[in-house]
Amino acid sequence: MEAEKTFYQEFEVFSRRTPTSPLQHQFSLLAPNKEIAIIMAQENFMRREPVVDIWVVNRKDIRSLSQEEKKTLQRLDNKDYRNTKGYGYLKKKWRHYEQKMFDEKEILSWAGGGKNER
Repeated sequence: MEAEKTFYQEFEVFSRRTPTSPLQHQFSLLAPNKEIAIIMAQENFMRREPVVDIWVVNRKDIRSLSQEEKKTLQRLDNKDYRNTKGYGYLKKKWRHYEQKMFDEKEILSWAGGGKNER
């Protein structure tokens, strides 16, 4: 069944607060064409917050992944080496190391010499 044709189109509005910040989705709006959609987006932002860039995109031009394509986003199970959970023992080891009492001989050995060497 075909979607009902209307006078208005749906547009998605994205903005950027600074020249280096990422685009963020702000809202959707209905407008008869892209020129009016840009004007409506600008009017909305000029009253609310400062932005350096606004993008207005017709919703029909945005494509999402199908259910079949979404399956390809799942991680492979053989990539455990990329996770840092294998280093959990280091916190306990470091705590033990910090609480250890050092004697004078060991501390002087760090400098590369013994107590009586000059």
